[in-house]
Amino acid sequence: MRRGKLFIFMLPMMLAGFVMAAPAALAVNAHFITASAAVNSDGSLTASFKEAGLGANQNISYALTGQGTATWVCVNKGGGNPSAQNKTTVNGPVSATGTFNSGKNGNVTASLTVQPPPSNIACPKGQTLQLASASYTGVTLADTTSGVSVSLGDFATGCLLPNVRGAC
Repeated sequence: MRRGKLFIFMLPMMLAGFVMAAPAALAVNAHFITASAAVNSDGSLTASFKEAGLGANQNISYALTGQGTATWVCVNKGGGNPSAQNKTTVNGPVSATGTFNSGKNGNVTASLTVQPPPSNIACPKGQTLQLASASYTGVTLADTTSGVSVSLGDFATGCLLPNVRGAC
């Protein structure tokens, strides 16, 4: 009889323990279902992704990182890059971060965009600064909350100013 009473009291406690442990178990399986990146017409790079196994309604932080290289030129009103002094290539780390909610299904579908490294030249009067090309190496997307990451590779724009003499 005593064993029966103990079972009646212990069963609800065991069930409550299983229910409380379930969300933690779901969050342990964080993984990217898809992750890809592409260079945009303005020279920026956008990574789009879907991650699952995050647990319901969790705020998940992400970081998109890599090394960027950008060639900037000054373009005159005649549509040309008049001199070598008005052209520069800069290198440096690029990154973007964001936090997204996993919703009721424990998934995040989102995107992050990085910009090319900024120019270190100023154009003379009558000329405008324009991006001639950009490239990104070692691009990585990381879920910094769960510690999951994926390498996306290397990307390049090619010449963004094909009609500007001397730009590329």
